[in-house]
Amino acid sequence: MSMDNNKVMIVGTGNVGASIAFALLNQRTAVNEIVLTDIVARDAEGEAMDLRDALAVAPSYIKIKNGTYKDAKDCDIVVIAAGANQKPGETRMQLLKKNVNILKGMIGQIMASGFDGIFLVVTNPMDVLTYFTMKFSGLPSERVIGSGTVLDSARLRQRIAGYMNVNPKSVHAYQIGEHGDTELTLWSLADMGGQKITSLLPETARKDISDFVKKEAYDIIERKGATYYGIATCTAQILNCILNDEMRVLPVSSYDEFSGTSFGFPSVVGRKGVIRRLDLKISENEGVDLQKSINALRKAIESVKI
Repeated sequence: MSMDNNKVMIVGTGNVGASIAFALLNQRTAVNEIVLTDIVARDAEGEAMDLRDALAVAPSYIKIKNGTYKDAKDCDIVVIAAGANQKPGETRMQLLKKNVNILKGMIGQIMASGFDGIFLVVTNPMDVLTYFTMKFSGLPSERVIGSGTVLDSARLRQRIAGYMNVNPKSVHAYQIGEHGDTELTLWSLADMGGQKITSLLPETARKDISDFVKKEAYDIIERKGATYYGIATCTAQILNCILNDEMRVLPVSSYDEFSGTSFGFPSVVGRKGVIRRLDLKISENEGVDLQKSINALRKAIESVKI
C-alpha cells in the first residue's frame, strides 16, 4: 500500500463531501493533500477554490485541488460521498439500486488508476454500499470501511451527557448495527467513569435517548433538508485515526464474515484500516436486536441484482 502521502480523495462535493474537506481544514489534521472530484467538475473546482481561500488563516496547511479518478493512484484514502439523493416518493430500495450502479462505475475507475489504499464509504445506504465497495474493488475487507454508527454513537453520547451533566467525551456508549432504522444502543456496556449508565438512568430515560438517536437524522432533514456537519466531523475523526495509526476504537462499518454483511460495530482502527472488530459480550436482547438489523441489511444486499 502506498501509505506515505497522507493524501485523501473525496468523491462527491455536495454538502457532505464539501463539509468533510471543511472539517479537515478547520482542525489539526494528519491529511496533507485533498483532491476533490465530482460528476459536475465545475462544482469540485469551485469548492477547491473556496477552501483554498481559507489556507492563509486556517489551523492546518493542506494542499487542496480538484481532479479526476486518475488522481486516486497515489491516494492513501478515497472517501465516497457521492450518490443520488432520495427523491420525493422514491423508496430507499429504489435509491439503493441506483446508488449501487453509480458506485460500480466509480470503483471501477478508481481501481483502474492503480489505487491501493483504503476506501471510506459515507454515502447512504452506507452499510450496503460498504459491502458492495468491497465486492467491486476486490480489496481486503479491512481496507473497506464505512462511517458506520460513529455519528449515531456521537449523538448517543451527547444525549446521555445532557442527562448526566457531564462532557460527552466522558461517556462511553455505542450504537451498533445498520446506520438507519434498525440500529440499536448497547446499554449493557454503556458507562460514564466506570459507572454503568443502566444504574444511573431509568429505563424510560434510556428509551427516550435511544428513540431520539434513531430519529434525529429525520428531524434534521425535516428542518434543513440534509445532515452534513455531524457526519463530516465524524468522517474527519476516522480519517485522522487511520492516518495517525491511532488504534482507536470506533464503531465503523466493515465486513463481518459470520453474517456476510457490513455493519457498525466497535473496531480498532489504524493505518491498515480495521485492525480487528471487538468481541463484545452483549446482552441476549441486544443480540436479538442486532440479528434483526443484520437480517434487514442482508435483505437489502440480496435485493440488488448486479
